[in-house]
Amino acid sequence: MESVAGKRVLITGAAMGLGKSFAQRAVRERAADVVLWDIDESSLKQTADELSEGTAARVHRYVVDVSDQQAIIDAAAAVRSEVGDIDILVNNAGIVRGNGYFWETENRADIDKTMAINSLAPMYVALEFLPAMVERRLPARVLNIASSAGLVANPRMSVYAASKWAALGWSDSVRLELEQSGNEHVKVTTVCPTYINTGMFDGAKGFLFTPILEQEEVVDTSWREMKKGSPLVVLPWTSRLNRAITGLLPLKVRDFYLNAVGVYHSMDEFTGRKR
Repeated sequence: MESVAGKRVLITGAAMGLGKSFAQRAVRERAADVVLWDIDESSLKQTADELSEGTAARVHRYVVDVSDQQAIIDAAAAVRSEVGDIDILVNNAGIVRGNGYFWETENRADIDKTMAINSLAPMYVALEFLPAMVERRLPARVLNIASSAGLVANPRMSVYAASKWAALGWSDSVRLELEQSGNEHVKVTTVCPTYINTGMFDGAKGFLFTPILEQEEVVDTSWREMKKGSPLVVLPWTSRLNRAITGLLPLKVRDFYLNAVGVYHSMDEFTGRKR
């Protein structure tokens, strides 16, 4: 897929950050329809208005709480009725809550919300649009934004890491299912970046040879690899190295290495996005 021109693109978490940048790419490549989902109504409207200026693309916005399965079902039905079948799905919505040790969790609802948005929502959203992608036999793409936290365990982000391990395992399994069932016209790409300067991980620290990633660099790489149909994108190269080390070294040696290079202390001063 050289371009998304003429395609229908749906992006979750589209009001700001990576989601907004993905929407800008879709508009720039002359997508026919760009569908924006987000829970933040005011930011969503502002983004939709900005994207609609000077473009032929039809920009649609839906206020959707993707932690609510029924909200996903209702919004998806509205999209199918008002826009049509989706060609490219970008599961981008995500949250991170808390910055302490797991046993210090005060609000158990944060656990449920994190798992619902980061793990279950991509599944439920894909379930609404993937069957038609398979049936139509036309080139289609699913881009799932996971995290390097789904590759290597990290202190002070246990629930977030759990949610991204689940997202990664599900996403790559669906890719294999599509390949084995002869439905390779639908490609699934899973992206696992380290911390990105979107504000979501304010206070987190980069570590050896691994600075905080630039948002536009992550979006450019993800968008390019999605169109190519690449199965897995790990950013930056040090995350690929850490992933290999995790699988090769004895556990205590691995822990010593990751602690020494700073991975295990990268969340010590995390504050998160200011509200």
